[in-house]
Amino acid sequence: MKAKHSDGLRILVTGRDGQVGRELTRSLAKVGEVTATGRDELDLTSDHAIRDVVQEVRPQLIVNAAAYTAVDKAESEPDFAQRINAEAVATLAAAAETVGAAVIHYSTDYVFDGSKETPYVESDRTHPLSVYGRSKLDGEKALAAAGIPYLVLRTSWVYGGEGKNFLLTILRLAAERPVLRIVDDQIGAPTWSRDIAQATASIAERWRHGKFAATKSGVYHITAAGKTSWYGFAEEAIRLRAISAAAKGTKFARLVPIASADYPTPAERPRNSQLDCAKLAREFDCRMPDWKASVAAVVHVLQ
Repeated sequence: MKAKHSDGLRILVTGRDGQVGRELTRSLAKVGEVTATGRDELDLTSDHAIRDVVQEVRPQLIVNAAAYTAVDKAESEPDFAQRINAEAVATLAAAAETVGAAVIHYSTDYVFDGSKETPYVESDRTHPLSVYGRSKLDGEKALAAAGIPYLVLRTSWVYGGEGKNFLLTILRLAAERPVLRIVDDQIGAPTWSRDIAQATASIAERWRHGKFAATKSGVYHITAAGKTSWYGFAEEAIRLRAISAAAKGTKFARLVPIASADYPTPAERPRNSQLDCAKLAREFDCRMPDWKASVAAVVHVLQ
């Protein structure tokens, strides 16, 4: 799948069918000619397939939005999670080096254990609690070791108007059930996939005008402004849905706040997922909208 742009910058996007990937295909079309691959075009379990696609497209920039994101399932599929989130990233980085491409790659708040009381900065010690978090951290390390211009963009609590995500699940369940019990002691910033993609396009534009300067390489945090809990996220989404014209007359579930201990999952989650995004603002003049404004925009579209 290609989207053309007159300046000829060649961009390869992986993970086209994911939440961020779908949005990137549109946003990056303003920056260059985009070739977007999904599972049918690129098998990330095959080093040969990765190298072939990169050699065929010969991109100047690779934006890797492909990932294994089934956090709980990863606990029983550690090898598969490691293959997609770490080993494939290493192969992609090596292939990028052969064509002189820079790489933008997405990572996660799960590289931290959540024990810090304040927002995490990029230089804070990592300590993932889950297989998923460890595999994503290994992907970061593989990219950093490749010796190419790269950006790792760590984000959190990604949602959108399509696919499977917390927002859509909660809105569906709230219309089906009388009561929903929602975790209220995990804190973070719900981040719209479209905001991530649009910010990525802005970052890519600035970076390429700087000739993909290696001095900009490194890890950056990119989340919505503000903070809330999963309970607060659900409460705001349902409030907005309840006042929409499409939901007139619908009775929504009563929300009950609970502790993480009352909702055990195979993978442990960080209690504090707040990420400090000051470095991104400083280096790329990129600032994300407040989480409430973006949730309102998505809920409005769902009408």
